[in-house]
Amino acid sequence: MGKWQTKEQLVDLLCNIVSIPSVTGSLAEKQLPGYVVEQLRSLPYYQAHPDHVRANPTEDGRHFVTALVKKEGARDTIILVSHFDVVDVEDYGAWRTHAFDPQTLTPLFQANAAEMPAEVQHDLNTGNWLFGRGTMDMKCGLTLHMSMIERACEGEFEGNILLLTVPDEEVNSVGMRAAVPALLALAEEFDLSYKTVLNSEPMFTRFPGDQNKYLYTGSIGKVLPGFLCYGKETHVGEPFAGLNGNYMASQLTCELELNTSFCEVVEGEASPPPTNLIQKDLKKEYSVQIPHRAVTLFNLFLLEKRMEDVVEPLLQSAKKVAEQIKQTYVRHATQFAANAPFAPRELSINVLSYEHLHAYATKTYGEDRLIQLQADVVASRGEKDDRDMTIELVDQLAILCKELSPMIILFFAPPFYPAVSSRNHPVIQRVAAEMEAYAREQHKVTLVNQNYFGGISDLSYVGLQYPAASMQPLVANMPMWDRGYSIPLQELEAFDVPVMNLGPVGRDAHQWTERLDVDYAFDTLMDMLPRCIHSLLK
Repeated sequence: MGKWQTKEQLVDLLCNIVSIPSVTGSLAEKQLPGYVVEQLRSLPYYQAHPDHVRANPTEDGRHFVTALVKKEGARDTIILVSHFDVVDVEDYGAWRTHAFDPQTLTPLFQANAAEMPAEVQHDLNTGNWLFGRGTMDMKCGLTLHMSMIERACEGEFEGNILLLTVPDEEVNSVGMRAAVPALLALAEEFDLSYKTVLNSEPMFTRFPGDQNKYLYTGSIGKVLPGFLCYGKETHVGEPFAGLNGNYMASQLTCELELNTSFCEVVEGEASPPPTNLIQKDLKKEYSVQIPHRAVTLFNLFLLEKRMEDVVEPLLQSAKKVAEQIKQTYVRHATQFAANAPFAPRELSINVLSYEHLHAYATKTYGEDRLIQLQADVVASRGEKDDRDMTIELVDQLAILCKELSPMIILFFAPPFYPAVSSRNHPVIQRVAAEMEAYAREQHKVTLVNQNYFGGISDLSYVGLQYPAASMQPLVANMPMWDRGYSIPLQELEAFDVPVMNLGPVGRDAHQWTERLDVDYAFDTLMDMLPRCIHSLLK
């Protein structure tokens, strides 16, 4: 009997991992790799091969874990990837103290079922669910992968298995971005040929009430485009003498929010429309001067678009908004002038990309001044995250070039997730079809094959759909690139391994009702996952 093979053993392992409150950026996130390494090193294989399991440092002092089981004479290798960070638990409210204790929280929810949302009550009455932060997203995946590693140690698979579990998937994917060069180095060190990166992110519903079960052969991409709106300062008593940055930003948000023209459709699968993530003015304190600088940022999903096909529509939207603002300003100013002796001024709003603003500043003020300006911003970073740092870099450049105002500046902030899809890869096509048939015949489960996992995942960093050079429109318009944020584009181009995601059933990721279907995870999926690995190694 192994350590992690029965349902009871797997539930215990999962609860132990969940009990480490590894919220992204927390001390516990730094501690969890040590627990994983300690557990793996208790297996006889790693006692005999201690150098095959490693805690690898990232650039910021966190660690990702690699654990290789090498079959003698074999090169073909399946990578099992997971992340161990989770989002915070503020949303749990009164239940917060038990958010990382599923074996306490679940009975509490059962005892207070009447207080639960209707969907949760239904699951409590009809299934075997385990509640708690990280139970579904995605410490169950890590638990299952550790079980597969134990089987590999016993010689079950005709090939090599490499476990990879990383921090920071929920924010900037620092772990996975650092892991790719390390994976290339491991391949050289141990003579490995990577055949598939197999993730076990939980299934995500595509719409409210979705009961489908999914197998994914790719993962959606995303960019974070932003617009810095630089109007003109004035006293609130003379609003027509200026232009309010908040007004400009709000009009951009109205234009882009849920704008389905930005959706992509690939083989009947549609990407969600853009939605706003940050909108604020850039005044440092209250005064009766209007906020003449503001910013708005959007989540924009990608499937197959090249970056050049992303930038131009965004600029066109900004130009459309600039014209609308001009027309509205003129209309209101003309109406107000009927009761006040003033002549409405001409209004023109420049729309340009960060790349073009940077080129203008270099030509006008010199490269040395720009280098110093950017160095000063980076040096005074303090507690600013990557989004705030990006906004500050754009804002300071706009202030330097204020003679171009009023203006709207398009830029990109971290993180960036390239879209990835292996739907046309022959091995993935074959294995996906085999798993659909196996699930149907052995478990009466219908797996729906989806081209893109919609929850955003680290699978984005295992290859590139297009050459690295095609990312130049992103790189040139991302002020943080090589100033604390970057993606190893050349390594991704060299890595280029097909992907698949076969994971557990869960509900309500990133919500206080997050839960895992224990029976599906540790009965059904526990049977299907090794079958999938065998098939991938054929």
